[in-house]
Amino acid sequence: MKKWLKGNRGFIAFLLCFGFFRLAIADWNPVPSGSMRPTLQEGDVVLVNRLAYDFKLPLTDTVLFALGTPQRGDVVTFNSPKDGVRLIKRLVALPGDTVEMRNEVLYINGQPSAYDGLELLQDRVDREHTMAALRAVEHTQEGAHAVQFLPQVSARRNFGPVTVPEGNYFFLGDNRDNSADSRYIGFVPRNLLIGRAHHIVVSADMLGNWLPRIERFGQRL
Repeated sequence: MKKWLKGNRGFIAFLLCFGFFRLAIADWNPVPSGSMRPTLQEGDVVLVNRLAYDFKLPLTDTVLFALGTPQRGDVVTFNSPKDGVRLIKRLVALPGDTVEMRNEVLYINGQPSAYDGLELLQDRVDREHTMAALRAVEHTQEGAHAVQFLPQVSARRNFGPVTVPEGNYFFLGDNRDNSADSRYIGFVPRNLLIGRAHHIVVSADMLGNWLPRIERFGQRL
C-alpha cells in the first residue's frame, strides 16, 4: 500500500485538489426539473460559483467568512430549509424586503413588476405530453428575465405580503406555477446558500432523445 501511495502521489494530490475545488470553490449542478423554465431546462448543467457569497467549511453549512452580497435576480443553488434537497431558484427578495404576489404579479416593497412579450405555447411536460403555457418577460427594478405560467395547474398565485427576516432570502422559480419555492418551503437562511449559477456548461434533451443542445452550451444566465 505504501508503495502504491508513493507511486501515485501526483494523482492523489490531483484528486484531493479537485475535490476541494468542487466542494469549496466551484461546482456544476445538473437541472433535474422544469421549475426554472424557460431560463433553465431539464438536462442543463450549470456552473456554480461557491465563493460568490461565503467561504464555508467543506461538506458543511458552516460559514467561515462572507465574501459577497446576494442580489435580487441572482440564480442561486441552495439547500432547502424544509428537507435539505438541493434546489436552484431565482432570488427575488432580500432581508427587510416585503414580497407579495397578486394574480401572478410579483410585488417587491409595494412596486409591481411589469410584463410584456406574452407568448402562448405548448410546453413539454414529459416525453409524451405537453401543456398550455404562457411565457412573458418580467421587468423588475433589477432587470428583466423570462418567466412562465401554467394556467391549467393549481398553484399559489396569490401570496403575502410578508417581510423577509434578517439573514434570510425569498426565492421563486421562473416557472411560477410549477416550483416548490419560498411560497411553500419558507424563507432560506444565508448559511444554506451554496452559490450563484452563472452559465450553462452543457445541455442535453433529457425529455426527448438526449441529443446535445449545442445552442445552450456556454449560455449566460
